[in-house]
Amino acid sequence: MIGLGEAGAAIARDLRAAGAAVVGFDPVITDGGVDRAASAAAAAGGADAVLSVNTASAAAGVAGSVAGALGPDAVFADLNTASPGAKRAVAAIIAPTGARFADVALMAPVAGRGLRTPALVSGPGAARFAEIVGGLGMPVTAIGPEPGTAAARKLVRSVFMKGLAAAIAEALEAADRIGGRDALYADIAATLTEADEALLRRLVAGSAQHAARRAEEMAAARAMLEELGVQPRVAAASEAWLRSLRAADG
Repeated sequence: MIGLGEAGAAIARDLRAAGAAVVGFDPVITDGGVDRAASAAAAAGGADAVLSVNTASAAAGVAGSVAGALGPDAVFADLNTASPGAKRAVAAIIAPTGARFADVALMAPVAGRGLRTPALVSGPGAARFAEIVGGLGMPVTAIGPEPGTAAARKLVRSVFMKGLAAAIAEALEAADRIGGRDALYADIAATLTEADEALLRRLVAGSAQHAARRAEEMAAARAMLEELGVQPRVAAASEAWLRSLRAADG
């Protein structure tokens, strides 16, 4: 396990509890709850699977630091949240070693789940990762041989989830300014609780059908936010998107 932050340490501890021999390395964290190697290469040497749980900016460096220690039957699994292109770049670092690369996308927060965090995996090492780590308890779904496929699946969902969070935060900030935060919070909670596929269809199809009217509504919302001193990031983007739908419809 290369990277013993909150997520890496949690998965490493669970792997050990499941019966795996786990060696970890982190240049900063000295206690990850598992045996610790003196370097990333030392941790990777002789391993059946090397898991990189760091940040997107560190992913290529981690791969390079262990490449020389990987055996031809090993799988190098990149669990970092990164773009498909970044995953392919890491795969290119691993390919000359003969080891198999696995692009792993963790599809839920690791906190409270550890090894039980559901994951998608793609790349040449997808089946091997599913065999090793899935066999120890991780719910893994292999979705193809191409690096970046799993990352793409996660990130398109991130557009929705993080975009939803941004919209909620912007609305609640405005509600604070008009003294209606509690009422709006309760309304959002009720909407999410009662949401179903019919709501999703209305949002998708209805936006195109009523783009002109909804664009004007969001223009009014944007103007209100500006009057309240709230930066209308989501409102302005929504207005622009609705106007683009209207323009596309002719």
